Amino acid sequence: MASVCGGTLALMDAGVKIKKPVSGIAMGLVTDKSTGKYAVLSDILGDEDHLGDMDFKVTGTLDGITACQMDIKIEGLSFEIMQQALEQARRGRHHILGEMLKTMSAPRKTISPLYQGSRKFLCRKSLSVQLLDRGGKIIQEIQKDTGATIIIEEVGEFGVIDIFSSNKESIEAAKDRIKKIVAVPEVGDVYNGKVKSIVAFGAFIEILPGKRRPASYL
Repeated sequence: MASVCGGTLALMDAGVKIKKPVSGIAMGLVTDKSTGKYAVLSDILGDEDHLGDMDFKVTGTLDGITACQMDIKIEGLSFEIMQQALEQARRGRHHILGEMLKTMSAPRKTISPLYQGSRKFLCRKSLSVQLLDRGGKIIQEIQKDTGATIIIEEVGEFGVIDIFSSNKESIEAAKDRIKKIVAVPEVGDVYNGKVKSIVAFGAFIEILPGKRRPASYL
């Protein structure tokens, strides 16, 4: 749950206008079947998670829960155990959030200068496959050369491409390289191309990366 708390502080420190800060805590459980006794544990570190009967993560604001996730190793939980776990988590979250707000109580008024933004654009799904071809080697090369982070998702019939970086030039360089790969040659447009091969009936010219056309087509 440290990632939730740290993520909230990082967003506020960067000047991202989040609605409300979020904290999180993990709850554990140890039960004794023979006696029916149990103990709900707050903010487990690892041993209790491995040896215990429950891993229950709860995140939220001062107003309520935003997310929760549970793994259990027993057949089920009683209403009393759930009630205690949620109440214990609520008190724990509020305490942790109070400590967080001592460091930063609200998002900064200005965006961090380290954040230069992001770019998002769409392409045809068939073209996004080209970027993911060869085990993602193309994307890995672009990320290595430009320093940008690139995320591609297929949504319906489109490929959604997101580019992130702390450097504006890095974003633009990655965007230009990707657009050249996914671009579709249009009749009437003018392209500067490189002659890749000459054959008996003419020459093949690369007008965009990976896209060659006989010279007679241009």
